[in-house]
Amino acid sequence: MGDLSLITIIIIAANVIISFKGFNDVSFFEKYKFNVADIKRGSKFQFFTSGFLHVDTSHLLVNMLTLYFFANVVIYDLGSFGFVIVYLASLILGNVLSYYFHKDEYSYSAVGASGAVMGILYSAILLRPDMMLGLFFIIPIPAYVFGIGYLLYTIYGMKKRLGNIGHDAHFGGAVGGYILTLLLAPWIFQQHLLMVILLAIPIVILFVLQKQGKL
Repeated sequence: MGDLSLITIIIIAANVIISFKGFNDVSFFEKYKFNVADIKRGSKFQFFTSGFLHVDTSHLLVNMLTLYFFANVVIYDLGSFGFVIVYLASLILGNVLSYYFHKDEYSYSAVGASGAVMGILYSAILLRPDMMLGLFFIIPIPAYVFGIGYLLYTIYGMKKRLGNIGHDAHFGGAVGGYILTLLLAPWIFQQHLLMVILLAIPIVILFVLQKQGKL
């Protein structure tokens, strides 16, 4: 955690400014949110812009708090440039996966930095699998246990369409964080190979289920 780096401050500020603009300007929100029909008509920029909009202040606060807690872990090991690459790639991959699963649902819409933030969270888990996380802010659990459990829950949420939550964007973001971190820090294969394999299991399960038409 510690002091926020400049790049983290910039990203949080961008999310806050753009989200509050969206809260108070419906036309702005509608133009830049993720919407399948709009994307099919050519608004590909929504894959990116929707990641800086949020539904309300609670949604914004949860995402920015999560980013605050894990940003420095990623920056310490990957540097500011690597952090930005993971953040943006996870944001876009999360929305690409959402589009893949909802491409025939023309009314499907989504907003939020959740995909990007999940990418940072999973990058941090790969880099420091032995760190402890607080489940419900109370129960301490190893980071890798949380990572595997959350991805499995996300697959279940995608299958059952639980709540008004973009489970597929969360999953896509986590996969983005996983892949980009391994590309940027290949030493992880030597130091945390078991964790690399364990965290890959839910990803393999997702694509097997998709191949079998069960999602």
